[in-house]
Amino acid sequence: MRLAHKRNVQNKLQKRMKPFAINPTLKQSAVKPSAVKTQPLVSSSQPKAATIVNENLTPKQAQVLEIVTQHADGINPKSIGLEAGQEDTKAASWATGALKKLLEDNLVEKVQLAGNKVLYKRA
Repeated sequence: MRLAHKRNVQNKLQKRMKPFAINPTLKQSAVKPSAVKTQPLVSSSQPKAATIVNENLTPKQAQVLEIVTQHADGINPKSIGLEAGQEDTKAASWATGALKKLLEDNLVEKVQLAGNKVLYKRA
């Protein structure tokens, strides 16, 4: 086996490590006091945590999360795929992979309806 091919295979098999979200309050306390005076104050109404979370997501996961956020009453995987522009036949399977990861990260919650019907809502 060629060494370059072996290296490529090993890189594909390695799991992607997510960077840890840093608490903004800890970041500010570590800064020198003189530097704090020169920085403009950030209002507490701006969603800092949302931007940190979105940096850890793939573009597909971010797109699915945005679609789920737009539908407060819940949305099924097929509708998510259709809104993202997928074909009718593969829309549900396209969204399922991203939804599984978002469920693990507790960004989306799963609501089981009668039978095998499922809705996803923003957590």
